[in-house]
Amino acid sequence: MPIVSITIDDSIKAAWPSACLGCMTYTVEVRPESRELWAYYEDNTATSLRQRLAATELAEMPQIGEARAAYKAFGIDPGRHRIASEALYRRIRQGKALYQINSLVDVNNVVSLETGFSLGSYDTSRIGPDVVFRLGRAGESYPGIGKASVPLLNMPLLSDGAGPFGSPTSDSTRGMTTPETKEGLTVLYSFSGSEALASALEQAERQFISFAGIIAVRTWTVD
Repeated sequence: MPIVSITIDDSIKAAWPSACLGCMTYTVEVRPESRELWAYYEDNTATSLRQRLAATELAEMPQIGEARAAYKAFGIDPGRHRIASEALYRRIRQGKALYQINSLVDVNNVVSLETGFSLGSYDTSRIGPDVVFRLGRAGESYPGIGKASVPLLNMPLLSDGAGPFGSPTSDSTRGMTTPETKEGLTVLYSFSGSEALASALEQAERQFISFAGIIAVRTWTVD
């Protein structure tokens, strides 16, 4: 089982005291797809989610309003730099299909849609064991997944000894999971306190076990 230590820096807490993280490490065999996941999604999530999105302002969806407010407190425009869960909600609202990448990334996105939290899943062989959740500094950026460069000034991000590798908005190519990933770390980013996060972390564990086949699971929260 991968061993990862995660702390929250004062730069985050000073601006937004309710920030906390749900963390899960595991071993995994990544598959090209999980047909069971997509059957579950269509049968249990898709229709009600589309109906809710049609009748609800995005700011009123779970966790979105708090995350937008936190980004403003950090000095980030939440309209230009949306958290990943809001971007997924917008995609569904526009009638677009979800991305289908692999069994791990796909369940990551479904749990994000069901809970409202942004999730990031990382290959622990690509990151260091000591991780800090902090605000980005002047001049920091990284190559993003599907993006040439992600500017990180004032962005809430995860950083190890080699620098930033993930954020609630857009993750780096360095830390991303691939079909070769054997050990992973999944982080649920919360800006709305720990109460809703605890149940979401339990849900994430169930879904990742059921649809991504993770084993040797360890979960914990950081606040």
